[in-house]
Amino acid sequence: MKPVNDTQVSDFLLLRFSEAAEEQPLILGLFLTMYLITVFGNLLIILAVSSDSHLHTPMYFFLSNLSFGDICFTSTTIPKMLVNIQTQNKEITYEGCITQVYFFTLFGALDVFLLTVMASDRFVAICHPLHYTVIMNPQLCGLLVLVSWIISALCSLVQSLMLLRLSFCTNVEIPHFFCELNQVIKLSCSDTFLNNMVIYFESVVVGGGSLFGILYSYSKIVSSIFTISSARGKYKAFSTCASHLSVVSLFYCTALGVYLSSAAPHSSRSSTIASVMYTVVTPMLNPFIYSLRNKDIKVALTTFIVRKTTKRQLS
Repeated sequence: MKPVNDTQVSDFLLLRFSEAAEEQPLILGLFLTMYLITVFGNLLIILAVSSDSHLHTPMYFFLSNLSFGDICFTSTTIPKMLVNIQTQNKEITYEGCITQVYFFTLFGALDVFLLTVMASDRFVAICHPLHYTVIMNPQLCGLLVLVSWIISALCSLVQSLMLLRLSFCTNVEIPHFFCELNQVIKLSCSDTFLNNMVIYFESVVVGGGSLFGILYSYSKIVSSIFTISSARGKYKAFSTCASHLSVVSLFYCTALGVYLSSAAPHSSRSSTIASVMYTVVTPMLNPFIYSLRNKDIKVALTTFIVRKTTKRQLS
């Protein structure tokens, strides 16, 4: 690679999980399979919700947006990693790295906001069922998703612009399989205090605020469920939010794992492995969680597949 100056680099090097040549086909096949499952599974959720009029409700509207966000979230990192493994090339351009940081932050923040909005939707459905259709009207649902997109885009734009102000020296090796924001900042030879402060501020406001909103919603939901006299009523109320609660738990537990592993010393490999859970495994499992624990989704998927199969046979 050509020598670089102290102000700007043309390329970064993304270090893979393993340098062993015999392990590359296994890693390529594993991540390609997980990526295809993620895209196909989330796409099925979107198709099921859009094709079944019974699923044209706020909960499934938010779910289809979450599925779209998960597809985009994994698509910002995995395809580039697969291409690099296939071509045995570690390089990513400076512009490509900044772009990857922008979209990764965008769709990561969007997932956080959508999970919070979905928790609020379950709160209204269980705690205020008689006013649910009035409160969660189509205009409000569309506005909540639009605001989530706008705030996510602004957060990612701020992070990307802050990254552009940094200078990079000769060390351009990123110990990750994608341009993870913290790892890129660590490579800078300029003052990164302001960048770190912006990251901490956005993490507290976005992550902490969203987590507080989710916990508050579920505290009210649990309190409301306990007031229901019949066991059947309690089970029905809890089952409506069980899938979302599972996804929230998986999302925040893996994100916390990434944070803790990155905070530990000499943890680049453990941080990378933890990031796989956060960036690949969680979006892949979301469709399974919603389809296996949700009768309406299973019925809609079955109907959609049968309808397409029958149409193909008739044609």
